[in-house]
Amino acid sequence: MNAKDIRKDFPILDQQVNGNDLIYFDTSATSQTPSPVIDAMTAYYEAYNSNVHRGVHTLGTKATDGYEQARMKVRSFINAKRFEEVVFTRGTTAAINLVARSFGDMVIEPGDEIVVTEMEHHANIVPWQELAKRTQAELKFIPMEADGTLTLENVEATIGEKTKIVAITHVSNVLGTINDIKAIAEVAHRNDAYIAVDGAQAVPHMSVDVQDLDVDFYAFSGHKMLGPTGIGVLYGRSELLDDMEPIEYGGDMIDFVDLRTSTWTDLPVKFEAGTPMIAEAIGLAAAIDYIEDIGPEAILEYEQKLVNYALESMNAVEGIEIYGPESRAGLITFNLEDVHPHDLATALDSEGIAVRAGHHCAQPLMKWLGVSSTARASFYIYNTTEEIDSFIESLKRTKEFFSYEF
Repeated sequence: MNAKDIRKDFPILDQQVNGNDLIYFDTSATSQTPSPVIDAMTAYYEAYNSNVHRGVHTLGTKATDGYEQARMKVRSFINAKRFEEVVFTRGTTAAINLVARSFGDMVIEPGDEIVVTEMEHHANIVPWQELAKRTQAELKFIPMEADGTLTLENVEATIGEKTKIVAITHVSNVLGTINDIKAIAEVAHRNDAYIAVDGAQAVPHMSVDVQDLDVDFYAFSGHKMLGPTGIGVLYGRSELLDDMEPIEYGGDMIDFVDLRTSTWTDLPVKFEAGTPMIAEAIGLAAAIDYIEDIGPEAILEYEQKLVNYALESMNAVEGIEIYGPESRAGLITFNLEDVHPHDLATALDSEGIAVRAGHHCAQPLMKWLGVSSTARASFYIYNTTEEIDSFIESLKRTKEFFSYEF
């Protein structure tokens, strides 16, 4: 793949910020959107903007076809067995909350255990905390190694006969740790537990096969994989989704409504109350086309090249501390000695470089690391080694400025 050619598809990157060419190193928060995705959404609004599932007129039929074709595209992309196993949500957070609220309330009883890790995004900790409170269950954490990885021994020691749900990230949004989901799923199922995976940082960057991973639930977001904001996906095994109750009620998810009782329609629409994210689903489908045209394997290989190049360069900067394992996804979380992450991010922004600073919605992990906040640079298919060189020089200038004694 040629990143310089790919960049031509991203109009937002062709601009200057504070007098410098934009360098966007914040894809882990939100990826940028290529023209084919923008064009697909524009075509919907210009040519067949209408509601879905509710009319027989031409525009409504075309909109419904576009929406459901997007679902089929997602099914194929993650290799779900059935299209009914693909539920559109507002994002990863909404998908995880749906599982915790509906499935969790259905299966968790007092004394049961819910197993998570300290590397989780808040979206994959707080819903389980609340479930534990509601049901008088126990929240347990798989211990991490010093480099932020998990060992199978610790996984097996934590998941036991009382465990009902294992909720874990596929890729850490802070450490870049890539967890062995297939192995963890095997341990969970061996103990008659279910596994729910936060795949927000994985699906955009590597091939994900939910059947091969043998997961029960898998959640991800469109805006981290070249698609629009406001849409995500919950994959769930159809036999589990069938038994679950919806947590939102209203139009389209019903089968029959009487004055005092109602029944629900079939999967997956019973979980999609109200007007769904139609344009966003169409945009997500276009984003999947874009990713598949490049190839998930090629994306992963290129990102590994970028992150390894950046790690080598950053390790040569005096006073820098990098968090996470040597083998990681395409992001680097770090701190620069005597420079607060927010000051660092501001200094980099003054030179047109966008990085993330803060606790990254992972305060328990920050505590585990012994810091209050960090900076994070995250890379994608539109980034280059030349941009990394500029980033390194800016880091050096920032350190020199803050080290200067006035």
